[in-house]
Amino acid sequence: MDEVFKALADASRRRLLDSLNARNGQSLRELCAGLDMARQSVSKHLAVLESANLVTPVWRGREKLHYLNAAPINAITERWISQYHRERVHVLADLKRALEEEPMSDLEFVYTNYIRTTPERLWRALTDPAFTSRYWGVTFESEWQIGSTVAWNVNGVRMADHAQVVLEADPYSRLSYTWHTITPEFAAAYDMSDELVAKMAGEPRSKVTFTIEPVGEMVKLTVTHDGFEPGSAIREGIQHGWPELLSSLKSLLETGDPLPSPDQAAAQPA
Repeated sequence: MDEVFKALADASRRRLLDSLNARNGQSLRELCAGLDMARQSVSKHLAVLESANLVTPVWRGREKLHYLNAAPINAITERWISQYHRERVHVLADLKRALEEEPMSDLEFVYTNYIRTTPERLWRALTDPAFTSRYWGVTFESEWQIGSTVAWNVNGVRMADHAQVVLEADPYSRLSYTWHTITPEFAAAYDMSDELVAKMAGEPRSKVTFTIEPVGEMVKLTVTHDGFEPGSAIREGIQHGWPELLSSLKSLLETGDPLPSPDQAAAQPA
């Protein structure tokens, strides 16, 4: 957390974060042009932001793109704002809200978190129904081999489709699969309008990729959800769910308990 505060203390680095918040997934060249900063200066500032986990680099061929990562801001919020609720720290709440509510990119979502666990246990948490049911409320039916189908069970609704398949499966390192179909049963269970269902059904199928990297006693988890068209309704729907979901996953692996759902949290005594 010290690295996060030090990174945020510099005005030039805050400008870089503002630029990525406005348009995520920029290259070094684009960041230099947009901020009128020397390439060497931008590179040094990005290295500090990456070290603090405030920026996640993603390679697209030979090009390195940079994505703003809200996870450290979540950690600051959980440690300070949730505990004290003082007006003087509301600026941090505003920053967290800005990072999570502004679209990161029209075409993809990238989120990085560090979890005190092992790659093997994290893999189980992403695939084993005993884990996924606790923090996600979902169980999967799959052999987790490339080409295997992935059926979803959510609140009594089963979603299966021949195009819901595993794309990559390197145990303890990388897992990727196509996103689920919006079935009539799912739409009815979540009271989705016919207009929204029709819009989602007309979009290309997206995919999610989990990259697992051991870092000392911790594991770096990067989630990339992409394959969206500009203005995607599904992209709009997942951008708020992923940060909450991954925070709950981190809590489960580190403490043994997932985060309470919003309904459960509201029911807690003040």
